[in-house]
Amino acid sequence: MTAEGLVRQLRTELDDGGLRGSFLVRDLRSGHELGIDPDRVYPIASLVKVPLAAATLERIRRGELDGATQLEVAPGGVTTPGPIGLTRFRHPARIAVDDLLYLSTALSDGVAADVLFGLTPPDSVMRTLDGWDLRGIAVRHLMADLVDTPAERFDADEVDLAHALAIGAGTAGQGHRLAQLDVTRANAASARAVLELLQALWTPSRIDPSVAAGVRNLMAHNVIRHRLTPDFASDAARWSSKTGTLLNLRHEAGVVEHAEGRVFGVVALTESRVPAVLQPEADALMARVARALRDHLRGA
Repeated sequence: MTAEGLVRQLRTELDDGGLRGSFLVRDLRSGHELGIDPDRVYPIASLVKVPLAAATLERIRRGELDGATQLEVAPGGVTTPGPIGLTRFRHPARIAVDDLLYLSTALSDGVAADVLFGLTPPDSVMRTLDGWDLRGIAVRHLMADLVDTPAERFDADEVDLAHALAIGAGTAGQGHRLAQLDVTRANAASARAVLELLQALWTPSRIDPSVAAGVRNLMAHNVIRHRLTPDFASDAARWSSKTGTLLNLRHEAGVVEHAEGRVFGVVALTESRVPAVLQPEADALMARVARALRDHLRGA
C-alpha cells in the first residue's frame, strides 16, 4: 500500500472509532516521516512535563539548581480518580528536586510538576526551548489548572457529562469554553513540534548531552504503559515515552529504539467524540494507527 493510501485508511479507522488526531512518526536517523495532520495543534496536558524536565535539568547543569535540594511539598489532596503520587497525598513531604523530576515525568505527578514550575516557571521553560531553537510548544500554565475542570464538579456517576461538554463546547478555530482545551490559552503543541523535541533529545542538538540523557532516562521509566506501549515495547525494542490525558484528550509521545539500530520518534495527539471516561478501545486504536505508520516507514 502507498503512504497516501495508508493515511486515507487510517483516517477512516480513526473516524469510525470516534477519534481525530495529529500523528507523526519519524525515522530519527534518516529523517523520513509519515503522519496524519501532524501540524494540527492540540492542548498537550501532561506532555508539557517533558520540556519542564529538560529545562529543569539544564538549570541543574548550569549550577542554578541543586538536584539534591529538598523542598517541603504541600499535599495535593485530590480525591477524584486519575491523579497519582503527591497529587493524592494528604500530608506534607520533603522531596529532593531530582526525585520531583522522577515523580513528575515517570509517574506524571501534577503536584511534583508544579513544584518544579515554581523553580522554573512556564516563561523560563519557553526561553530555554527558544535557546535550543525548538519552536511550536507553548508552555503557559501550571498543572493545577488541569484539575479545575467540570469533571471535578460532577458526581462520579456523572463525569461523562464533563466529557460531553468538552466535546461539544469547542469552536471551528480550536477555541473552547474550557480554557484547558483552548489552544490559544492552554499548554499546546502539534505532533511535529513535540517530535522536534524528541529528535533533539535523542540525536545531537543544542541540548547538552547530559541533559538529553537525563530526560531520556526519565521517559524510559514511564510507569503509564497502557496506551502505545503494548504496540511498541518488546524484548527487541526499548520504548521511552510520556502520556498526556485531559477529559476527551489522549496523547502519547515517545521513541522506540530497535535492537538492530533503527530509532523512531512517535507522537499521537488525539481527541475523542465519545463522552466516556474509560475508553480502552480509543487507546488501542491510537496505538494501532501509530504502529501502522511506524511499520510503513520501517519497511520502506
